[in-house]
Amino acid sequence: MTNIQTNGVTQSVRPLEPQPAAIVVGASSGIGAALVKELAKRGYRVGALARREDKLDELVAGIKGQTLVKAIPHDVTDYEAIPDVFSQLVDELGGLDLIIYAAGVMPNVGPEEYDFEKDRQQVEINLLGAMGWLNLAARRFQITKSGTIIGIGSVAGDRGRKGNPAYHTTKGALATYLESLRNRLADSNVQVTTIKPGFIDTAMLDGVEGTFWVISPERAAELILNAAEKKRQIAYVPFQWRFVMLIIKYIPSFIFRKLSV
Repeated sequence: MTNIQTNGVTQSVRPLEPQPAAIVVGASSGIGAALVKELAKRGYRVGALARREDKLDELVAGIKGQTLVKAIPHDVTDYEAIPDVFSQLVDELGGLDLIIYAAGVMPNVGPEEYDFEKDRQQVEINLLGAMGWLNLAARRFQITKSGTIIGIGSVAGDRGRKGNPAYHTTKGALATYLESLRNRLADSNVQVTTIKPGFIDTAMLDGVEGTFWVISPERAAELILNAAEKKRQIAYVPFQWRFVMLIIKYIPSFIFRKLSV
């Protein structure tokens, strides 16, 4: 018998009992890596995917216990490879109960910069990669009549801001895509949760000024999984952002374009 921590409570897990299985896409650092650790702590068998193999190796080496963590190097823009990698992971994990798409990039963009290559990279990773992976999970869950899909969006997707038009676009489009999946899968007992983080202490925050309510990736991972367990459709992380964005979403456009938010 093995003891694991779930929401601060120690629970006994029998190694021969079935364990739930999860896939985290974008697991090498930040929220993705923290989610892998938290899932392992909660007794999941986890498939961890990311482009940086060295970071994946470090992640797996740091996870102790009875839980299987299978790391596979993968570039989410290699769309043709996704079906085979998905099938391989599901077979090795013995099924699939939860998938999280956490891959994302936000390059620095100057106020007078319009760089199509940067824009395309964000669309390919933040949006198309999510569709490539989550479409497969959605089809499987629709057949099995069970499962949970989590997409990591951003508060930045709630309005079209000045700073990085492509990033805001991809996160807004991801939210719409996840809502569509939620509605399509509503009769199939499939949970789809859209996560909208605020400021998380990751490399993506480097150089960003005016931050507040900054939380650690580890705390974010706990809040994300708790929200999915509570079957939340949309969850701001931390929750205070819900009130901030409620105000921001209803600011008239002629005023909003003059603000630095």
